[in-house]
Amino acid sequence: MNENDVLAEQFESHRPHLRAVAYRMLGSLSEAEDAVQESWLRLSRTDTDSVENLGGWLTTVVARVCLNMLQSRRSRREDPLDAAVPDPIVTLSDGSDPEQEAVLADSVGLALLVVLGTLGPSERLAFVLHDMFAVPFEDIAPIVERSPAAARQLASRARRRLQGAPVPDTDPVRQRPVVDAFLAAARGGDFDALVSVLDPDVVLRADTGALPAGASTMVRGAESVAGRVLGFARLARFAHPALVNGAAGVVAISEGQLLSVLGVTIRQGMIVEIDILADRERLAGLVVENLD
Repeated sequence: MNENDVLAEQFESHRPHLRAVAYRMLGSLSEAEDAVQESWLRLSRTDTDSVENLGGWLTTVVARVCLNMLQSRRSRREDPLDAAVPDPIVTLSDGSDPEQEAVLADSVGLALLVVLGTLGPSERLAFVLHDMFAVPFEDIAPIVERSPAAARQLASRARRRLQGAPVPDTDPVRQRPVVDAFLAAARGGDFDALVSVLDPDVVLRADTGALPAGASTMVRGAESVAGRVLGFARLARFAHPALVNGAAGVVAISEGQLLSVLGVTIRQGMIVEIDILADRERLAGLVVENLD
């Protein structure tokens, strides 16, 4: 095994961590993979003899790449940041393995990703690296070109913004009956039954691909959301249970093709947020096993 092979093997051992950092930074699976690949390219062009902590070095590099991507994305974005539907992580589930579902529930939820998306790039970086991955502010400071004290302030501001995010129920097994009731109401076209499982202030975000790239629509309020959900009722007959970012959700599948992903955030037995991804181009980039 030559030196390049050794370096590649070391990089692969860090890939899951780098992908996790990039996904939380970007909320996009494809962009996260691009950021990880860019970190490999930079590593392959670097003299690693002076790198004492490869994992820390790679985390810094992928964070810098993500920061640049966030700044570029923010400068060209047209739709409201709180209307964006993040890329979901989908695991098909029949509810038969509660222990596995509990483990997957530790995944970062869609509701949190939405709020992270409203932060400024430097705030998001400081919060993700420090609060989610325990990176010291002394290491974050050079990435955001601030002092450690200023980096701490960035994370503190992000934390205050995140206090407004809904704190969801975390047990997907207990979430499933709520989602099943929601799905049954959608299949039956039962408006009142839909409203009964929705929080009065529920928010629905939907990306159908009909709008400009990256754009989403947002609807608020139980009755308005129920009306919009009935517009997706034709997909309900293709629905299957799934875990969407570790929470009980639904995927619509027809003839092995993924038609939509629906993720929900449930609090105190009521649905407080719904995220629907039905953009064919974005769905094509998701990896979901056993679609047939």
